[in-house]
Amino acid sequence: MKQFTSRRDFVKAGSSITAGAILSAPHVARAAKKDKVIKVGLVGIGGRGSGAAAQAMGADENVALTAIGDLFEDRIKLRSRILKARGRDKFQVTPETTFTGFDAYKKVIDSGVDVVILTTPPFFRPEHLAYAIEKNVHCFFEKPVAVDGPGVRKVIELAKKAKEKNLNFMSGFCWRHHYPKQEIFSKVLQGDIGEVNAMYSTYNGGEVWKKKREDGWGDLEAQSRNWNAHLWLSGDSIVEQAVHCIDMMQWAMGEALPTHAEGSGGRQVYDDMDKYGNIYDHFAVAYQWENGTRGYHFSRQQNGTAGSYEVELFGQKGFCSAKNRHAILSGDEAWRFRGENNDMYQTEHDTLFSSIRKGGKAFNDGERAAHSTMVAILGRMVAYTGQKITYEDALNSKEDLTPPHLDWKQELQAPPPPVPGVTRFI
Repeated sequence: MKQFTSRRDFVKAGSSITAGAILSAPHVARAAKKDKVIKVGLVGIGGRGSGAAAQAMGADENVALTAIGDLFEDRIKLRSRILKARGRDKFQVTPETTFTGFDAYKKVIDSGVDVVILTTPPFFRPEHLAYAIEKNVHCFFEKPVAVDGPGVRKVIELAKKAKEKNLNFMSGFCWRHHYPKQEIFSKVLQGDIGEVNAMYSTYNGGEVWKKKREDGWGDLEAQSRNWNAHLWLSGDSIVEQAVHCIDMMQWAMGEALPTHAEGSGGRQVYDDMDKYGNIYDHFAVAYQWENGTRGYHFSRQQNGTAGSYEVELFGQKGFCSAKNRHAILSGDEAWRFRGENNDMYQTEHDTLFSSIRKGGKAFNDGERAAHSTMVAILGRMVAYTGQKITYEDALNSKEDLTPPHLDWKQELQAPPPPVPGVTRFI
């Protein structure tokens, strides 16, 4: 990925990047004729998966949800009733196209779908994407794209393969499809606040859902049902949640990658591994770019604390609130977004299915999504180790979070939480 040392360089090159980044190639995915039913499969029927499936059914007049896969049958039964009510005649899933288990993703993709929605815990994303691209299926996949460096590197290569095959390959970085943010970041990139000197991003909130272990659950099931509390499944909260803010800092930097980062984090309230798993409950990370720009990120999951979800940008000519107020608050000329708002979740699916229907150059933001994910993983790495780490070293890390086995009956002990100064960078 070409790096730009200034937003002005990015804007000047923007049109050529857009044209060159999405390539037509052999095995080209063809346009879907208007009377063709676009068949959609869903892998991972949690809250986000259900929402994405409903938005897919609403994105095109001639689309049908035809297959669902998940690790657990009870989740499919619960959520399918809701989706059936929302999708009506577009919900065409049958018992024969309902699949459970670790290989459910293959069965969904092999059922004859044109598009697959991948919304399982992030650990599984690279493997699921690889099979979809192998089978020439368009992909919508939630963020983050992976939980470790090897996974990110795999997705970068898969994004390139998707381009070669002209398959649509869309990530769930939904703010990129939000009209107010498209406008404010466009102004930042064209230099309205001058060169960005510093960025401040937050994802501060309370604890997210946790599921109490039930009788009969083995270790793997208990961790899978409580996936956001376990490092190997979620990548920790800075990767699974706060990556949205980090992606917006990347947006403001014209996708230039930071040179290095330093940071800290820990567990102040997550004091019980049985309940909270092995993730941290707070992070504070300072990123630096080649041109000297600093990006400061803070996130936490602690009940009773002040909430904050913001991205503020400080430039040579002014200051702006890019996440909440969508305004340039100081500088040569004050500005505030006053245009049409939109449902960004629906818009991203509208964009995806329009691209499938029209054919031509496919939508593909896979490399960008992979690098934003890796910047978040870099933040986790520096907090866990207490060391300064470069982006390149993080991307080429050999740390593989894959557990020793995926067996429902065998014990699967979660590693203890990392200790800065003791935990080593791999």
